[in-house]
Amino acid sequence: MSPTGPAERADATRQLRAASGSLGAAAIARMETDLAWFGALSAEDRSWVGMIVHAGVKGFVDWFADGGGSDPEQDAMIHVFGVAPRAMARVIDLRQTVELIRLTIDEVERNIERLLDAEVFADVHAGVLRYGREIAFATAEVYARAAEVRGRWDARLEALAVDAVLRAETDESVLSRASAVGWSSRGRVVVVAGPAPEEAAETQTGVFDEVRRAARERELDALSAVQGHLLVVILGGVTDPEKDAAAVEGSFGKGAVVVGPVAGDLSQAHVSATVALGALRAAVGWPDAPRPVSAHDLLPERILAGDESARIDAVEQVYRPLAEARGELVETLVAYFANGAGIEATARGLFVHANTVRYRLGQIGDLTGLTPSVPRDALALQLALILGRQAAL
Repeated sequence: MSPTGPAERADATRQLRAASGSLGAAAIARMETDLAWFGALSAEDRSWVGMIVHAGVKGFVDWFADGGGSDPEQDAMIHVFGVAPRAMARVIDLRQTVELIRLTIDEVERNIERLLDAEVFADVHAGVLRYGREIAFATAEVYARAAEVRGRWDARLEALAVDAVLRAETDESVLSRASAVGWSSRGRVVVVAGPAPEEAAETQTGVFDEVRRAARERELDALSAVQGHLLVVILGGVTDPEKDAAAVEGSFGKGAVVVGPVAGDLSQAHVSATVALGALRAAVGWPDAPRPVSAHDLLPERILAGDESARIDAVEQVYRPLAEARGELVETLVAYFANGAGIEATARGLFVHANTVRYRLGQIGDLTGLTPSVPRDALALQLALILGRQAAL
């Protein structure tokens, strides 16, 4: 691209340089009236946007004066976006940046016809359109690079936050890191643990983005980290732990995915994490476990694996409610197992009606969430009976 001749180009350049300040000012004035988001920026941020606009106009004039021989996209990367701090990519998003570029080009187009002689107007106008197109390409690259850097930084912040939760060191700095990557500190929290996908080592940010997208669909907060061969996800704002965990289950690799118990908030999430990781180690004992599976449903495997928290849960959440509710519930449960889970045989052994046995077994299910007639639940109940008796000694 070049004007009709060197003399005409030099004259057009002189006219453009003389008008560059007014062109930039006109574009900024249009932003104040046409772009609502621009007026909402702080004075400092508006000044940075103004610098970008003025740099863009100046960059075009310099490029035009050079005969349009240099790469306008590279010029834009250095001379236009180089004047603003990288943090601007967090202040105005890609859509807003495209809006201000489009508006600036439009304002320049509207004004150059009255500023330039007719014989050079067509060439200058063509140059404006080409330069504007290349500015758009440069904008996309700027935001792509910023997103890549931000993704890596966010992944590091998430990893630090999750690591602190796992070490039970959730202080204000951890809450601040979590907040910086979008954690809103709302509602109850659970930790979900399972194998990391095979590609996690190479594309951690991609895995974390996938987790966040899935969590957002259920209006959940999410923090993720790869710990060795494991992927650990902290979900906030949970209402149904297993259904909420199912939303991110696809981000894990092959194997069991375990949901820890509910914690009140992020500062207490280390309890959920400890239980989830312990249950994950024991999950190999139940190869047909659903995915995800709650740590509570893995109670028998956890007890047999020597998980102390599981032993405590069995006593406090299963045995003690039965012992404190009605004395005959424990007696009925013992008799039920001793008689091969037969209702009639249990009733004869206790000298009660069979419907009384059925009623008591229903109460046991209501109090513990475990159904005596279901084999896995029966195993958990029998282990709880043994541990409860031992604890009473």
